[in-house]
Amino acid sequence: MTLPLWSPGTMAPTSRTGPPRQLTLVRLAGEIAKSLSNIGRVAVEGEVHRPQVSRSGWTHFTLRDRAAQIPVVCPARWAKRCHAVNGERSMVVGILNWDNNRGQLVLEAEEVAPVGEGAVAAMIAEARARLDADGLLSRPRRPLPLLPRVIGVLCGSDAAVKKDIESVVAARFPDYPLAIEETSVSGPGAAQSIIEGLRRLATCPGVDVIVLARGGGDATQLLAWSDEELCRAVAACPVPVVSAIGHEQDRPLCDEVADQRCGTPSIAAHVVVPERRQLEGRLSDLLAGAQASVLRTCEARRERLGRVTIGRALTLASERARARADHARDRLSWAYPGPAVAQAKRRLDRCDWSGPVRAQLRGSAERLVGLQRQAQALSPQHVVRRGFAVVRRLDGAVVRRPAQVQPGEPVELTLAEGRLMARVEGAR
Repeated sequence: MTLPLWSPGTMAPTSRTGPPRQLTLVRLAGEIAKSLSNIGRVAVEGEVHRPQVSRSGWTHFTLRDRAAQIPVVCPARWAKRCHAVNGERSMVVGILNWDNNRGQLVLEAEEVAPVGEGAVAAMIAEARARLDADGLLSRPRRPLPLLPRVIGVLCGSDAAVKKDIESVVAARFPDYPLAIEETSVSGPGAAQSIIEGLRRLATCPGVDVIVLARGGGDATQLLAWSDEELCRAVAACPVPVVSAIGHEQDRPLCDEVADQRCGTPSIAAHVVVPERRQLEGRLSDLLAGAQASVLRTCEARRERLGRVTIGRALTLASERARARADHARDRLSWAYPGPAVAQAKRRLDRCDWSGPVRAQLRGSAERLVGLQRQAQALSPQHVVRRGFAVVRRLDGAVVRRPAQVQPGEPVELTLAEGRLMARVEGAR
């Protein structure tokens, strides 16, 4: 019985018998690298030993436990996500690579986070100090839109959080447009997933506000929401961001940079989703106020038109024109005496100064009468003359529905001529 030769990606042979494979060193390194790629991203927990930062910004250390150890390198581009402290137990997220130059296996990290509660608190305090130094904690908060076109929601695949938000939306404003982005919200690599989901929502057409939602958890489970890079992404988001992480007692660092913080996802939904009934009531009040303003303006314009005397206005305008002509003639005779001035005087005397003024005033009077007729046709009072009436409460609010008044409540009726006081006997 012959055993199959071992190849990368398969189980190692149980026996060393059989002819060896002839490989060059380069080919061997390539097959090792290929076999490592099948492992993918890993999250490994261990003790950080002797971390060092090179001039190029790379961090080097050894991750070890009682039985094994592995060298770890963290590129400079992930420096903000690398919290490597000597002797501290940490979680390292990354991929395995083969270093041809040194001939060793290396774990290339994209995130190094402490595991102990004290270390987590110290890491968050350091990130808070850097954010405060850059002015992100004291920056002006953006107001939330009253009626956003689309509400973005970033949450995990946990059905409870999404169901809570959808139930609030159904109660306050059914079928309100939501853009829901589900992503990893805890564990290794969650911070980067949240950042990418936030950017996708921010570029989604119509999204005017974003809610970051997650259920409760301990400090380690909520650690991703205190990531410094995530906090900076929240502050740089082009639309307002509402943080609703965990429960009321949970306070991750992103709460301090968001535009508004809510204790739970349900409270956040109440804050960003408008209540349809309140909006409709507000619109009704605005329309009633606008109608009342139009009525008052029409009545004031009608009174002003009634006080205008066309004949007197024409006489006054003619007198003012004649006075200006006489004044101009006197100035001309004083400044330029002689035959030319006499001829100019004769030409001025032949001018009919009052004729154009009267024609202009007649045209203005005709336009005034036309505007008056148009105002009368558009006036709500014109509708009232046909037998309708405007019902108002004593506070001036226009009554459109029976529910706005109570039996026995006095009301005022505006008729075509005058007003009446009445009392409500009942409603149907």
